[in-house]
Amino acid sequence: MAILIDENTKVVVQGMSGRIGKFHAEEMIEYGTNVVAGVTPGRGGETVLGRPVFNTVREAVEATGAEASLLFVPPPFAADAMMEAADAGIKTAVSVTDGIPAQDMMRVKRFLRRYPREKKMRLIGPNCAGIISPGKGFMGIMPPHIYEAGRVGIVGRSGTLGYEAASQMKALGIGVSTSVGIGGDPINGSSFKDILELFEADPETDAVMMIGEIGGPQEAEAAAYVEKYMTKPVVAYIAGLSAPKGRKMGHAGAIISAFGESAQEKVEILSAVGITVAPNPSAMGQTMADVLAKRAAA
Repeated sequence: MAILIDENTKVVVQGMSGRIGKFHAEEMIEYGTNVVAGVTPGRGGETVLGRPVFNTVREAVEATGAEASLLFVPPPFAADAMMEAADAGIKTAVSVTDGIPAQDMMRVKRFLRRYPREKKMRLIGPNCAGIISPGKGFMGIMPPHIYEAGRVGIVGRSGTLGYEAASQMKALGIGVSTSVGIGGDPINGSSFKDILELFEADPETDAVMMIGEIGGPQEAEAAAYVEKYMTKPVVAYIAGLSAPKGRKMGHAGAIISAFGESAQEKVEILSAVGITVAPNPSAMGQTMADVLAKRAAA
């Protein structure tokens, strides 16, 4: 079992007619992802990569039964594309787009609150690498060959550090159940807590690697959830130990503005609830291996 995507998930690609959308959609299809259609306004009736293209997401959903969407839509139009997907009944949407205005994401968040929990679309991103369940399918821009199928979940704000964690664990013979990039923007669709809840409920995930960074309260919220509800071991790494306060570093959300948002403060908060924190990025895989070995010996 995987969270969010498996080999049966019907995926539509919004923007598949564009150069970037077509490039990544082709990789997804070659990997085995069940891409059933593309959506590009004004291009309905065309075919791309052997898949039909529709003018709207609703048309694609009605014709193919698509339940997930990957968005390759420029920043000025990305918010409308997300809301269109939600209105069409898409269950999971992934937006890799960087540079979406915070005001636009506030509109999206308010729009999604209209729906009851059972019908609300789960949004991953924006400004993220996407999601992958190794050997089953992926929605995003990650290099799928670095992921070995297994029983450790990955959730992170940084796409490249997520790749590094997967690569290190693969070298140690540790596979991944699903990897989720939640994105580095200050306002995003899903939080660490949201994804940890899914991993906790997944019978085929035994442990979780959580990759955070400076800025924002998400890691502290995740720590509170882990302390109260998580039965599976969590390993974490927090990027930005040397970042100066008040300076934006990389991601739009990576800025320290309040107590509990620096890397060191986050390390202390996570450690206090029993999360094992890797001391540096090159130790992520080995730290997970040590935690799994200790659990197996217990």
